[in-house]
This record gives sequence, structure tokens and C-alpha cells, in this order.
Amino acid sequence: MKVSVVIPNCNGADYLKVCLNSLKSQTTKDFKVIIVDNGSSDDSLKVINEEYIALEKSGFSKNNLILIKNKENLGFCGAVNIGIKAVDTEYVILLNNDTEAKDDFIEQSVKGIEGCKGVFSVSSKMIQLCKKNLIDNAGDGYTIFGFGFSYGTDKNVKEYTEKREVFTACAGAAIYKTELVKRIGLFDENHFAYLEDIDIGYRAKIYGFKNMYNPKAIVYHVGSGFSGSKHNEFKIEKAARNNVYLLYKNQPLPQLIINLGFIVTGCVIKYMYFLKKDKKYGAAYIKGIKEGLKTYKKCKRVKYNRRNLKNYIKIEEQLIKNTFLYICEKA
Repeated sequence: MKVSVVIPNCNGADYLKVCLNSLKSQTTKDFKVIIVDNGSSDDSLKVINEEYIALEKSGFSKNNLILIKNKENLGFCGAVNIGIKAVDTEYVILLNNDTEAKDDFIEQSVKGIEGCKGVFSVSSKMIQLCKKNLIDNAGDGYTIFGFGFSYGTDKNVKEYTEKREVFTACAGAAIYKTELVKRIGLFDENHFAYLEDIDIGYRAKIYGFKNMYNPKAIVYHVGSGFSGSKHNEFKIEKAARNNVYLLYKNQPLPQLIINLGFIVTGCVIKYMYFLKKDKKYGAAYIKGIKEGLKTYKKCKRVKYNRRNLKNYIKIEEQLIKNTFLYICEKA
């Protein structure tokens, strides 16, 4: 057995049945399913138990179906870390509970990463569940302004058909090399949720690994199943805070000084964007930035090593390139 699928869940009863049902129909049964429930108060556990029975009837062994129940909500990061620690396979797939996997998703995910030297993660092609002609995510990018963004959002599904390198994988549906995840450190639980996938992918790049995009591994995604909507105060606040953490952790002081003007400009642009949407969104963004600046030191920085200098230079080049890609994506 090569791969385990880790599914974090918190009050996701409305989505879980579709997600787990799609795993029953996979072209391979040679994988484990690990659901980590974050203290759900809805019918999640009932749905899980019912669908686990259905999974067993479809050919899964009880040994390959694992449910881990947390007493409280540990966030996306806490949940997936617990799941990853329980993984004993070569690869681990992280899969959001609000997804529906195409029948060959797991098979194509494994094919897309095995034998790929120097690759840390491979992002899937996420398609909007309610608009199946549009892409939801084709990997994540990060800019010199400190913007995280998704490649391909709202583009036609006929685009992004080639395998290519991306800045980081979107952890909503991505496969990772288990040994590398455990070697460089798990997801940063200070993040709780949002930008944690860019953070770990950024960290991997500092150590010289690559992140790829595989258009043959396809899932359909509802989107914002964790927070409930594309824009809300909770999401905006946590993402703003986590962006401070991400920059502090991954950029050494000289790089932060070089990029500081761009980062401040990026913060102003983001604030004006959210303020235009709704005053409470602008206030949430400022609150998140303030919290990040107040608490960033609790995060563990990636220790600078001169042997990684060429990797930092390459990352800086990619940040600049991604800035232009971001502008093109939004044009």
C-alpha cells in the first residue's frame, strides 16, 4: 500500500457523504482512509459511520479505515497533523471534506508523484462543483507583495492541461511524500487554517524541493466548506495574521528588508480591497495584521543556512514572476 488519504472534518455532515462516496468508486482500493474529526456537533459522526460501512462493503478492510476523534476543533493544521502522524504509507493525500474525487483521482495522484526526484508535493486540478466548466484551483502562487493566490481560478477547465511546477500545492487536494513532510516539519498549527499550505510548500522550497501541478488528478470542490463563504471576517482575519507568520518564518532578514516596500504596498492594496467590499472586512483585515505583528515570535523560523542561498535567490525570482502571473490572472 502506497498512499493514505487524510480528510479533516468539522461539522461537515452536508459534504462528507459525497466525499466518502467518491472514494468508494476509485479505480484502486489500495489506499487507507483516515478521517480526523474536530469535535463535530452535527451529524458528521453518524454519516462517517454509515459511509464506513458502505466503504467496507465496496472492498475496503476495516484496518484501512481509521476515524480519529478530537474533543475540540484543532483547525485544519491540527487535524491534518494528527492524520499525518498516523500515516505509515509512502505518500499521503490531503483531501478537503467538501470535495468529490473523480474515480481515478487517487491512481493519477500516485502516478503524478512517484519516481519524481526532488518533488515535495503535487497539487491536483480542482474544479468548481457547482460550475464544472470552471477551475477552482490549479496550484497556489505567492507574490512579492505578500499575496497568496490560486492559479486558474474561474478559468475554463480546458486550460491548465499540462503538468508544471507551481509555487506550492493547495492542501485541499494534494499528494505529499510522507517522509519529506515529517522531515521538514508538519503544518504549522499556529496558523490554525489558511495559508498553511503555502507556508509548508515555501519551507520545502527553501530546502530545495519542488511543488508540482498534475492536471490528471481531478477533484470537484464546493469551496469554503470550513468557513462557510468566500469572504467572511473569520477567514480574512486569520489569513491576514497568517501572512505575517508566513513572511516572518520563511524570509530571512535581508530578504524581508528588500521586499518590505512591496509587502507594505500589498497590505494597503488588500486593505482597500476588503474595505471596498465591506467596512467590517477592512476592520477584520487590520485586526489580523495587528495580531500577527503582536504574536509572530511564537512561530519557529526556518533557520538560515548559506548552503540554501541559491534556493532563496530562486524563490525571490519566483516571487517576482508570480507577481506578473497574478496580475495576468486577475486581468
